[in-house]
Amino acid sequence: MAASTITSAEADSSPLRSVFLGVDVGTGSARAGVFDENGKLLGSSSSPIQIWKDGDCVEQSSTDIWHAICAAVKSACALANVASKEVKGLGFAATCSLVAVDADGSPVTVSWSGDSRRNVIVWMDHRAVEQAERINSRNSPVLQYCGGSLSPEMQPPKLLWVKENLQESWSMVFRWMDLSDWLSYRATGDDTRSLCTTVCKWTYLGHAHMQQVNEKDSRDMEACGWDDDFWEEIGLGDLVDGHHAKIGRSVAFPGHPLGSGLTPSAAKARNSELGLEAGIPVGTSLIDAHAGGVGVMESVPQLDSEAKDCDKEAICHRMVLVCGTSTCHMAISRSKLFIPGVWGPFWSAMVPEYWLTEGGQSATGALLDHVIENHVASPHLANRAASRNISVFELLNKMLETMMLDLKRPFLAALTEDIHVLPDFHGNRSPIADPKSKGMVCGFTLDTSEKQLALLYLATVQGIAYGTRHIVEHCNAHGHNFPPHKCYTYERTRIHSSINMILKLTWPGGGCAACPKERKGCPIILPRESESVLLGAAILGAVGARKFSSLNEAMRAMNAAGQVIHPSQDPKVKKFHDAKYRIFQELYEQQLSHRSIMAQALT
Repeated sequence: MAASTITSAEADSSPLRSVFLGVDVGTGSARAGVFDENGKLLGSSSSPIQIWKDGDCVEQSSTDIWHAICAAVKSACALANVASKEVKGLGFAATCSLVAVDADGSPVTVSWSGDSRRNVIVWMDHRAVEQAERINSRNSPVLQYCGGSLSPEMQPPKLLWVKENLQESWSMVFRWMDLSDWLSYRATGDDTRSLCTTVCKWTYLGHAHMQQVNEKDSRDMEACGWDDDFWEEIGLGDLVDGHHAKIGRSVAFPGHPLGSGLTPSAAKARNSELGLEAGIPVGTSLIDAHAGGVGVMESVPQLDSEAKDCDKEAICHRMVLVCGTSTCHMAISRSKLFIPGVWGPFWSAMVPEYWLTEGGQSATGALLDHVIENHVASPHLANRAASRNISVFELLNKMLETMMLDLKRPFLAALTEDIHVLPDFHGNRSPIADPKSKGMVCGFTLDTSEKQLALLYLATVQGIAYGTRHIVEHCNAHGHNFPPHKCYTYERTRIHSSINMILKLTWPGGGCAACPKERKGCPIILPRESESVLLGAAILGAVGARKFSSLNEAMRAMNAAGQVIHPSQDPKVKKFHDAKYRIFQELYEQQLSHRSIMAQALT
């Protein structure tokens, strides 16, 4: 922490560098990271944000989020020993949460409580399940670009819920914005929306701009991709008024500079502001998972570094896993691929000129937390981990290794032969697209020991991995082609301490989770920088500052590969995981049967 006490005079005496600042707002915290021109992390910091949960309703405060960002930015710059003049570009990434503000930019409540602070419907909020079902029943043409149906986590169902349930708030709102767009707006005063947010979460048809991708000034494109008939059909025709003023009259490609950069009011060094120089370029934002994609997709091993400079198709044979509270599975292609139950295809929503398809699991890191924290052995386990100065994940991993030896299991994963988990505790986002799906655990006993918790943890990790296998096999069956040496993942802090163990435990050889059975398995390539969402956001700032001519060029310059994790080549490991994957699929089939039986009993 000594770096934070360095005086401005000392900082001014050092040679000025060119660094780029990335900001990421996740579900539980706001984070900031400072990176050099090569994508090397110089310093990072985080600040918690408040969250309110009441059943299916999950809410936050945009004011609280901004204050947390300011604290994180100042701390990150201090830890990196970076002067404000050295920051040459700024980019934002955030969860796809929905923000409501009035004409003055003040919060408008979206809460039953009426609390004006609570003006953000968090991405994971499921209050609008019934509205999503009604919207999907209309079979609008725009739905084909969302995997065939809207999720209640997307914005149109949430907007419809507010209109139907909070009419006073509905009439007060002047702007409805995705959180990352609101952050850019708060920083620059520019209301331009990102193609990433609008296309992925609002049904905007980004390919309406295919002819503008090479235009020199495409940052303020008139929003010509809204389907007005769709909004009218679902009962939200008033959002079409004023050339879509409330939801976005102009859009931009990720990374394009916004307005005149950071405004003086957002820059000045007060407690509630950023402490940066006014006028710093701010690149158009990305959803957090997509920023992770930008921060890792060109992280190829050294042997492939020359090929990546010239092969525009190579990037199409990679899948990025962005793991945090949830997990996103992202892949791009030169042509559009319609995959049932997988969101997209989204044109230029992440990498310009490429179509994006996005699978996902709504609760992964959050599910691991839930499983551990709600177990009776959790407090004692947490105390033991703290006394050894390691994380709970690390302690559980060590316990599993000891149990494998004590029980003479042939490999660690075999410890869970009698316990199986369907991880749909917050519904199934992909590829089944069933928000009503529930989590299932098969194999409970009366055992409440720490060892039983370790087994449940391991089985949950395996269930999450089998969910990824399901998504990737589904994508390959519908046009994607992920060769065995081209799969990538990105680790995030929630699973940071155990990601390597998780991958070793759940990534079998032979027909591995991400590849057809005749192949030998997919290595997992971790990026050099673990904070890839922050790196992706910083890349937006670098593009906005014109350090690079394109987002693609910036990715190639600032991405770098780290550790490579190879799948097991033991055929017994493959056989075991194949058997568990079959059970994983059968658990959902059983749930559908049970759902039908009970529905008939109640008719």
